[in-house]
Order: sequence, then C-alpha cells, then structure tokens
Amino acid sequence: TGLLTKKKTVRYLVYLLLVCMFAVFVIKLNQVEKTELVVRTGQTFEKAKVVKILQDNLEENGTRVGEQKVRVRMLTGVRKGEELDITSSSGYLFGAACKPGMKVIVMQSVAGDSTVASVYTQDREGIIYIFAIIYLLALCLIGGKQGIKGCLGLIFTFFCVIFVYLPLVYLKYSPFWTAVFVCFITTLVTMYLIGGATKKTCAATLGTLAGVVLAGISAWCFSKASGISGYNVSDIETLMTLWNTNRIQVGGLLFSGLLISCLGAVMDVAMSISSAIDEIYKQNSSLTKKELFKAGMRVGRDM
Repeated sequence: TGLLTKKKTVRYLVYLLLVCMFAVFVIKLNQVEKTELVVRTGQTFEKAKVVKILQDNLEENGTRVGEQKVRVRMLTGVRKGEELDITSSSGYLFGAACKPGMKVIVMQSVAGDSTVASVYTQDREGIIYIFAIIYLLALCLIGGKQGIKGCLGLIFTFFCVIFVYLPLVYLKYSPFWTAVFVCFITTLVTMYLIGGATKKTCAATLGTLAGVVLAGISAWCFSKASGISGYNVSDIETLMTLWNTNRIQVGGLLFSGLLISCLGAVMDVAMSISSAIDEIYKQNSSLTKKELFKAGMRVGRDM
C-alpha cells in the first residue's frame, strides 16, 4: 500500500511539473509584442440597451429599408449611463432590427463633446454563454465522470487554439506545422483525460495523429494538383494585410484550419475503434493481434 501511494504521489508530482512547464511556456509565448493590424484610433465598440425606437424602417410588406433611428442607454465606455440617439442600418451583416429592451453593440467615435455612433450588431454574448453552459452541463450529466473529463478536454483545446496557435502564427511560424503541433498537444491531453495511461489510449492517440497528418498531406497534394492554395479565398485582400504588416504566412491558414477542424472527427473515430477492440479483448483474451486488427478494420469500415 505504501509503495502504491508513493507511485501515485510521484505521478501527480510529474503531472504538476508538466502543467507548470506548459503554463510558463504559454505565458512567455503570449508576451509577444503585437502591432495593430487595423487602425481604429478613437473608435470603440461598446455595449448598450435600446430604450426607444424614434423612427422605424419597417415597410408594410414586412421588409426593412434604410435605417432605424433609436435611443440607446450606454452600458460601457466613456458615455456609460448616457442616452444617445443613433442609427441602425437594415443590413444582414451590420446593424440590427432593434426593439425596446434589446441589447446591442454600438460602434462609436468620441471627440470631446461630439459623439458619432451607430448600432454595429445585436449583443449575443449572454446567449452564447447560456448555450455553452447548457451544452457543458448536458455533457457532464449524461457522460458522468467521462463527460467532465471531456469538458476539460474541450476547454483545453479552445485554450490551445487561442493562446498557443495564434501567438505562434503571429511569431511567423508556419500555420500548417503550428496546427500539427497544437493537434498533437490537444490529442495527448484529451485522450489521456478520457482513457488514462492505457494501451487503448496510446492506440487511439497514435491513430488520431496519423489521421490528422494524412489529412494534411492529402490537402497539400490536392493543393499542388489542383492549383488551389490558401490564397484562393474570398477574404485574401484583408488577410494580405497580415503579410504586409507582420509577414504572417496567410497561405497556410487554410490548411491549418482543415487540420484543426478534422481533429474532432478523427479523435472520435480513433477512440471509438480502440475502445471497441479493447472491450472485445477483455471478453475474449485468446484472440490474436491479427484477429483483433481485422475486427478493428471491420468496425472502422462501418464507421
């Protein structure tokens, strides 16, 4: 019992050391000096609440034309607490069909006592948080202990994309290989959280990494054969600003996005097959590796 306790203590200390090393790495990584990509001097985005519709733009046929004139109460920014009369366009991308009580994001420019402002979009922050919490709670309630571990894996993956992937790309590293690195780290952590230090976890991890790398190689080969590159996208003119100002390799963003987006599906398939074969072996340990491999292939084909 004492030996077992000692092993657990050593294992937890190793985990703690790895977490501390990763935390130091992330903190150092995010100390990179960032230049402003889009100059918005004097312009801010603030939260506000619609108080009154001064002039509506709703037509008799139900469509909206032109702009609404609305009165809003500012909730943040230098005009916090004040009521402003501003406009809201009828576009699908910018503006919002305002109603009294609706929370909106206001784009404002303040110069002394003068304020120029308009409704940028509806404020959806609260709704996003509510649905995210509902999803995580459902995952925990249905999945139990495994669901909680899955939540931790999701949070860690999101954390890595924001605080590891983006800073590395900003430091001019290849977006493709940065995505491979992020996929590797998130796969190791997520698989360990779900399956522990077992052969099943090792098999699922290796399968995931192999699948992600093959997806990347396939995308690269298709790009070379078809002449489609990361520059053949609708927002390339905006993205080229990143290259001109910071020499960020925008061409690799497309394929890095493919790798990260396929990670969840590949991880799901890899763990499902590994778990199925592990259960088969536990029920019948006399099966050979060749028989288990064939069983895994049959499961994989159906999946």
